[in-house]
Amino acid sequence: MSPSKRFQPGYDPPARSRDTALLFAARGMDLLVSESEGQLTLPRASALPELAASAHFLGVLDDTDCYSVPLSGDFAPPEGMKTVPARSLYKQLDEVTFAVAGRALSVAEWEVNHRFCGRCGTPTQLVAGERARRCPVDHTPFYPRISPAVIVLITRGDQMLLARNATFPEPLFSTVAGFVDPGESLEETVHREAKEEVGVDLKELTYFGSQPWPFGRSLMVGFMAEYAGGDITVDGKEIAEARWFDVDDLPRIPPRLSIARHLIDTFIDRVKARRGLPPG
Repeated sequence: MSPSKRFQPGYDPPARSRDTALLFAARGMDLLVSESEGQLTLPRASALPELAASAHFLGVLDDTDCYSVPLSGDFAPPEGMKTVPARSLYKQLDEVTFAVAGRALSVAEWEVNHRFCGRCGTPTQLVAGERARRCPVDHTPFYPRISPAVIVLITRGDQMLLARNATFPEPLFSTVAGFVDPGESLEETVHREAKEEVGVDLKELTYFGSQPWPFGRSLMVGFMAEYAGGDITVDGKEIAEARWFDVDDLPRIPPRLSIARHLIDTFIDRVKARRGLPPG
């Protein structure tokens, strides 16, 4: 199903009141939210005019302007508001709004980290028309950091190989993933991560799609690949366990907004189609 909302990104703030804008106020990986009768909502800029005045324009979500601003360490949320881990909003926001929240986290972190030039210490200046700060002395540009990462669903016939990360806050199984090393292609990273994390070799690697993921400041690039050989082995530290699963006997898997889930659901539909069963 296509998202019902539409986000149009932007850089230069429009010449209109910010009062009705959504304000994504971030401290690290936490976001400021309003709480009423157990319901969490993103605050409007009118509720925090001083913060809104210095916020960065993100774009327009349907007809609503969106801004991002970092919270200082000593910021005390006003009554009725609190900061929560942005990840906890994963199931409370629609896919498009959650993506805007991820964008806001990255922009807020960029603002905090690059207020001063890393070469000479001079205060940096915003660059009109793009998401950049620039040193007025040596002209060094500073952009929000994005770390490329790969994620791959490994299949064997009607089975898929899923692994449980030892650091997952919840006991779920997911696809193999990892960050790209310097000098490495995306394809090389997929093969290396599969060998390192679960001990298997791959073949028939195909590109699937991508998804920005703010919690590693990363862009997740998705692939599907077929098993080519090797026995499943895990280190017990990063990966707690890994197994082959049939589509009819799956463990707890990631929620639907994630690219990992899109990979898994796509493979399930393919298997069901081969078996003459309806998708879903």
